[in-house]
Amino acid sequence: MHLIPRHDPYLVVRSTGGVTVAALRGELDLVLVRHLRPELDALVRESDALTVDIRRLTFCDATGLGLLAHCAGRMHRRGARWRLHCDQPWILRLIRLTALGDVLRPEPGPADLLDLPDLLDPPDPLGQQAPSGPAVPLPAEPGVTRPVS
Repeated sequence: MHLIPRHDPYLVVRSTGGVTVAALRGELDLVLVRHLRPELDALVRESDALTVDIRRLTFCDATGLGLLAHCAGRMHRRGARWRLHCDQPWILRLIRLTALGDVLRPEPGPADLLDLPDLLDPPDPLGQQAPSGPAVPLPAEPGVTRPVS
């Protein structure tokens, strides 16, 4: 395993056996998409096999799905291998409703893919916690997102 050094609470990247794994966390909305797009574009450009793990997302809107579809499309056009690990019913429902299943090809993924709590939740030297998701809990019904405030 080769961990790519970075200090980003929303993205952890590692490379092992020719496969690059990018784990996203937090709320994949317009703000986070703007933050992550250059990094994900670089991974798409440089990887022969890219796995994106979105199992730790707490929110995803159309902008987030658009970024994922953009990355998947570029990987497919290059003939590179793309995998999207997602096990959240509400995101899977959004993918189905937007007819992006053929592009994104979500799959549950192995439990140990990036279950590295010390990497995903690194201790902050200043004693602050990394963002852990929305202050308002998501609705219980899968596929329903919280309103924009």
